[in-house]
Amino acid sequence: MIRVGVIGAGGRLGTPVCEAVAAEPGLELVAAIGRSAAGRTIGGVEVSFELAVLADAACDVVVELTDADGARAHVPWLAEHGIHAVVGSSGITDGDVEAWRGAFTSSNCLVASNFAISAMLLMRFAELAAPFFDTAEIIELHHDGKADAPAGTAIELARRLSSASAEWAADPTQHEIVPGARGADGGRGIRIHSVRMRGMVAHNELILGTLGQTLTIRQDSYDRASYVPGVLLACRRVADLPGVTVGLDEVL
Repeated sequence: MIRVGVIGAGGRLGTPVCEAVAAEPGLELVAAIGRSAAGRTIGGVEVSFELAVLADAACDVVVELTDADGARAHVPWLAEHGIHAVVGSSGITDGDVEAWRGAFTSSNCLVASNFAISAMLLMRFAELAAPFFDTAEIIELHHDGKADAPAGTAIELARRLSSASAEWAADPTQHEIVPGARGADGGRGIRIHSVRMRGMVAHNELILGTLGQTLTIRQDSYDRASYVPGVLLACRRVADLPGVTVGLDEVL
């Protein structure tokens, strides 16, 4: 039985993750941390606001689902206490990952910008298609409560496209009449456009183009439940991935 704790209980994703862990064979929810939900019972566990509860409960794995600032405070603590970490917080940078690599010596850490299986497949399909196209545009669309832009999934997708092919055409735009009209520079001429809109959850679209043709690959998460299977899989597998692993690919 894998003993699991969740940081971010009471949040949009934290609550369904707690409930899913509690119901999943082979996993046991033993601790939950969430400042706004402290005192409530979620998944059969009373929510606390003290990190020490995670150590007291002898957690094998802790899922971090707050934000980048929260993860920067919590993840080193988990490493210090020899607890495996599954990090799904938004806004994590390459610098954060590099800092954590030196911290996880007695436990492991898996960092994922997106836990939806469909999002991971989008990235894989993009890598396969990239060498056959000259131009790429990424459009990421999220709910209007998302504070950071671009989303981590779009940044990771741009990185993978850059790695899969070095033959991307330069952006031909010479003058932006409205600054920012061409979106953000994702590297190698790949542009990223961020949409924040009420009614949406999380959606990622890639448009690839070459002479006379385009290919559009799109992934949609209509409910945060789409992330839960990936989180559960990460909880099961993180102990097998030494050090710090980026992306859910390694456990698929």
